[in-house]
Amino acid sequence: MAPVAVLVGPPGAGKTTIGEAVAAALGLTFVDTDALIEARAGKPIPDIFIDEGEPVFRALEREVVAEALTSFPGVLALGGGAILDEATRKLLHDHTVVFLSVELSDAIKRVGLGGGRPLLAMNPRATMKYLLEQRRPLYTEIATHTITTDARDPAEIAAEVATLLR
Repeated sequence: MAPVAVLVGPPGAGKTTIGEAVAAALGLTFVDTDALIEARAGKPIPDIFIDEGEPVFRALEREVVAEALTSFPGVLALGGGAILDEATRKLLHDHTVVFLSVELSDAIKRVGLGGGRPLLAMNPRATMKYLLEQRRPLYTEIATHTITTDARDPAEIAAEVATLLR
């Protein structure tokens, strides 16, 4: 059992919003690996970062993503940094991966300036710019499809993704 599609992209790309709409359109379930991580850890992601640090979070993320890629039959969204792990990227090569691309200005509008996002706590605009530059080649490397989300309505994007997956 594998996901019908895996959504990847930076914070603010719309992975959860689009994922929920795509799953509904296809009659599937949706899950975000960040929610699975929080359920397993018994606490919110910002608390994992504060209490245990990013390396512990990334190890938990790698484990949760690997499990979901072999056991979840719906639409799966990965946290923005999950693709930093080389083993995760290798696992994704066997899946339909939809990269939801977003540019800095739209990403900042959508996520605000850091609320609940540990990596954006300090200097959110510069950090987001860095994250986009660092991760874009990795998203592109693993993407089966790339969808630009800038200045677009989530329903329109979801319809496009659902059509690709049918």
